[in-house]
Amino acid sequence: MARIAFRDVVKVYEGGVRAVDRFSLEIGNGEFLVLVGPSGCGKSTVLRLVAGLEKITSGEIEMDGRLIHDVAPKDRDLAMVFQNYALYPHMTVQENMAFGLRMRGVSRGIIIGHVRGTARLLGIEDLLDRKPRALSGGQRQRVALGRAIVRDPKCFLFDEPLSNLDARLRLEMRTEIKSLQLKLKTTSIYVTHDQEEAMTLGDRLVVMNGGVIQQVGTPLVIYHQPVNQFVAGFLGTPRMNFLTGIIRRAEAQPCFDQGAEPLNLPVTLLSRFAPHCERPVVLGIRPQALKLEDSRQGHIPIPVRVNLIEVLGDRMDVFAATRSGVPLVARVEAGGSLRPGDDATLYADAGQLHLFEANIPGVRLA
Repeated sequence: MARIAFRDVVKVYEGGVRAVDRFSLEIGNGEFLVLVGPSGCGKSTVLRLVAGLEKITSGEIEMDGRLIHDVAPKDRDLAMVFQNYALYPHMTVQENMAFGLRMRGVSRGIIIGHVRGTARLLGIEDLLDRKPRALSGGQRQRVALGRAIVRDPKCFLFDEPLSNLDARLRLEMRTEIKSLQLKLKTTSIYVTHDQEEAMTLGDRLVVMNGGVIQQVGTPLVIYHQPVNQFVAGFLGTPRMNFLTGIIRRAEAQPCFDQGAEPLNLPVTLLSRFAPHCERPVVLGIRPQALKLEDSRQGHIPIPVRVNLIEVLGDRMDVFAATRSGVPLVARVEAGGSLRPGDDATLYADAGQLHLFEANIPGVRLA
């Protein structure tokens, strides 16, 4: 296990492109940390900086109290699992898994023991004599994992390892990777753009955008308490709905004025939203907080026109638009007689609303 610390790490490429900007973070022993964000946000660059595949422009990277940003990659005691598996096509599975240990000069007997033990752990004992071309995508990914595990490194680095797999295999491998990490208790840094993958795997998430850390926290904290509109919109499926308007204060019936048709708000919301009344704000509503029926008091009615319905087994996503044309998505129980083109009312749970500043970056207000 390893404790890794980043202190004001900056990476600037030729032409002045700032891929990583003042990245500061501490990763605990045995922690499974996930870097998540859209393509080009700098998450893979951070991983490559840890591995030594890229040089930092400024700042420090420390592992167990030792600065490593100027240490050769082979001396950092890290193991990396790549998106494209990076297996040697002319070698068998056993030779691929043994290669790193053989380069270190480990004796043949120890190598064989490590390889067979790891193959047993991953369920690929019967594949040891095959070459990569005779393996499925999931089997190749297991071999790539095995090659990393046999080295018994201080830290695993995962660079979007599941992106080449189909949906079923991604789910299976996601479960295996998490189970293995819990057994091995090895510090792990995992990079992905898939927010569902991030939510299910990480002890903590680091949400990035434009090379900058937006928020660090446990998956549930980030989901329920996003620090800004970007994080709120990125984490969650389907993405959060956003309505721009002004909260009008009124003792009898406060409302959210979005132009065409104000939304009536429960009086109980005033105490929470009072400091932000009478100025432009953005109201955030997760699709799961919208219902087709007013099941209890405190729900806010939103008149909509239904555009599309996607059935997902026991749930369905209802794509609609408000009277002022703002798109909304609701994730509700499947069934009923609702059809595209229908006028309907969605009911938003007032207890699950988020409020953001109307300007970029849209800091969360309440």
